[in-house]
Amino acid sequence: MNDDILTGHLQELRRGTVVMAALATLSRPTYGYALLETLAEAGFAVDANTLYPLLRRLEKQGLLTSEWNTEESRPRKFYRVSPDGETLLRALLDEWRTLHASIEGLR
Repeated sequence: MNDDILTGHLQELRRGTVVMAALATLSRPTYGYALLETLAEAGFAVDANTLYPLLRRLEKQGLLTSEWNTEESRPRKFYRVSPDGETLLRALLDEWRTLHASIEGLR
């Protein structure tokens, strides 16, 4: 198989799961760089140029809340999933499980 074809399809598959991964991780307040590290440690590497615009979009949609922490030497913006974000995460995970079961049934 052509590596470019595989890479393209894997990228499409992962693109749809970044929202779930971010929402699942942000049950606790976390700043962007720490979220990048947490996702990478979990085997879910996301590029900063993908994650930061995603965080801003999710916040604009009311799925995340944010708050600046200025108590440390370097101010950081902490994100946390909102109640609407928790509802969306549950719905996405339900759909994910349904799709997984359907695909396994097709094999």
